[in-house]
Amino acid sequence: MNYWLVKSEPDVYSWEDLIKDKKTTWDGVRNFQARNNLKAMKKGDLALFYYSNEGKAIVGIAKISQESFPDPTDSNWVAVELKPKTKLKNSVELATIKKDKRLERMVLVTNSRLSVQPVKPEEFDWILALSEK
Repeated sequence: MNYWLVKSEPDVYSWEDLIKDKKTTWDGVRNFQARNNLKAMKKGDLALFYYSNEGKAIVGIAKISQESFPDPTDSNWVAVELKPKTKLKNSVELATIKKDKRLERMVLVTNSRLSVQPVKPEEFDWILALSEK
């Protein structure tokens, strides 16, 4: 299993929207590196759901329910389907992540603008541990 982080602005598509919808097509990604990450996602992989701009925190865990397919908004790109898995007990804020030496090499810290990112298993586990505090 692989781990990822996907970004959304809460006023555009929130964790609550994903819960209500039960699944969503993660489309509209227009960055080649992020597209390659979408292509690498496998059914069953887990993705941290991160609020960018407003909130700047990881709030939940989504599951990849369908591997990459042509983006319905532009077939030159790809999309995946996500389903909600778990809301974190406590959000993990970007400020907390940046202060933690165990997460200093996380893509969210080193390349914060990338909208779909890989997450190392140990980073994923530590984020979950931080969410329990």
